[in-house]
Amino acid sequence: MLALLRPYLPTALLVLLIIYFALSALTGDRGLLSADQRDETLIAKTRELAQLERQRQDLETRARLLRDTSLSAELLEERARSLLGFADPRDYVIRMKP
Repeated sequence: MLALLRPYLPTALLVLLIIYFALSALTGDRGLLSADQRDETLIAKTRELAQLERQRQDLETRARLLRDTSLSAELLEERARSLLGFADPRDYVIRMKP
């Protein structure tokens, strides 16, 4: 019986290997069926990157205003009040739970 199947064994192994790689190409992490999920992740990460770039730009602007060469009195006063916990009598203070 084994002698009859021996000529077909390499072909059967090749067919199984092709099926394995075809299923992997469809359902794997980088497969065709997971392309939508990758696109959604890319869109979310792009939005997050844009938000972080805006935040970085804001922080760089604030840091530039606190340098000796271009010191902003208003920004310095705001930071001092924030760190020391003081408020101007004309300020509206809204207390929030941490």
